Amino acid sequence: MALLLILHRVADYEAWRKVYDSVSDMPEFSGVTSDSVHRMVDDPNNVLVLHYFDSVDEARAFTTLQELVDVMQRAGQRLRAQNTTRFWLLAPLTRRVGPPCAC
Repeated sequence: MALLLILHRVADYEAWRKVYDSVSDMPEFSGVTSDSVHRMVDDPNNVLVLHYFDSVDEARAFTTLQELVDVMQRAGQRLRAQNTTRFWLLAPLTRRVGPPCAC
């Protein structure tokens, strides 16, 4: 399993979300097994997208898809070269399933 975190600074969350939702099948055919979208509480145009994959190789391949670049541009997203989108690829060490820890 692998987790790809994508942090976007978008100009307009609502406009970005419309484009994201319009390509809802893209992650599925690209190997994404599960995903979620989060917004920062104090900065709603800062968006975190989590994509899970079966392997690190699938996650890496996803980040190089031309379709991903095209969608990001259509959403008005600036690309990584401008440091407004960041990708982090993580491999799990442990995973807890069940209720949260009452630490």
